[in-house]
Amino acid sequence: MPAPEILVLGSVNRDLIVHAPRLPLPGETLRGQRFGSCLGGKGANQAVAAARLGAKVALAARVGRLENGAAMVEQLKGEGVDTRAVAQPADEVPGVALIVVGAEDAENQIVTVAGSNGTLPLDQVEALELAGLRWLVAQQELPLASVARAFARAHAAGVKTLLNAAPYRPGCESLLPLVDLLVVNALEARALVTTPGGGVAEPEALALALRAKGPSAVLVSLGAEGLCWVDAEGTRRVPARRVKAVDTVGAGDTLVGALVTALAEGRPVAQALAFAQAAAALAVSRPGVQDAMPRRDEVEPLLGEPN
Repeated sequence: MPAPEILVLGSVNRDLIVHAPRLPLPGETLRGQRFGSCLGGKGANQAVAAARLGAKVALAARVGRLENGAAMVEQLKGEGVDTRAVAQPADEVPGVALIVVGAEDAENQIVTVAGSNGTLPLDQVEALELAGLRWLVAQQELPLASVARAFARAHAAGVKTLLNAAPYRPGCESLLPLVDLLVVNALEARALVTTPGGGVAEPEALALALRAKGPSAVLVSLGAEGLCWVDAEGTRRVPARRVKAVDTVGAGDTLVGALVTALAEGRPVAQALAFAQAAAALAVSRPGVQDAMPRRDEVEPLLGEPN
């Protein structure tokens, strides 16, 4: 397997997905339409998304071998993800995510249980091989101290860092000075930016406020309203591609995997954003999470088409 250029430090879950007519109200019981389970977790999703798009990507994670955890690691290998930095403790249970998808608007509700994701220790981070990497990617389903140490090591080694600050966790603001590229959705952006008036509403203002906290660049994903990017050269908006949304679970992870793939290849920001937007649009037009993630030969033709 070729040496990786992207290392994803992240979670691996077993996703349990129920499709319902809509999202349930508090205290309400709905009759579901179908059920399925699949490999998930934001770390695994982003690594698979990047691998399918041609990236040389490795995953650093902790996947307990109980509850068929070993099969989850084999599935990652089958997707072309380098798993040499995945620890497999024999006495731990992998993470689990319970997901409800509403058929009316394809929106979702998710509850996660950390399992072995929550035990990733600092000594595993210290052992990570960073030589030859271009990007280190992390999310917030792991201990924040482990993410902070990984980012500090990456900066010392000249490796760029991407933080997908999802799900939002109090205290994660301390990571921002270590971040080269911050990727958040609008809700996460608002949670990270607080003002006496109750928060900043406009995407551009949110992105600018977040960049002031340390990241070199900030991307706020706005769903059907597209993307907002801010860096030292200014602000740019990328409209969403017109698509019939079937299932939005995993769309953000597809966006991150595609974006870091394009950036690792040296594509200019505008091209990288267009590539990521096209990949995410394909993902939401299909059911499933990793099953919906596109391959490069599906994404590239869209780049020359009008939106």
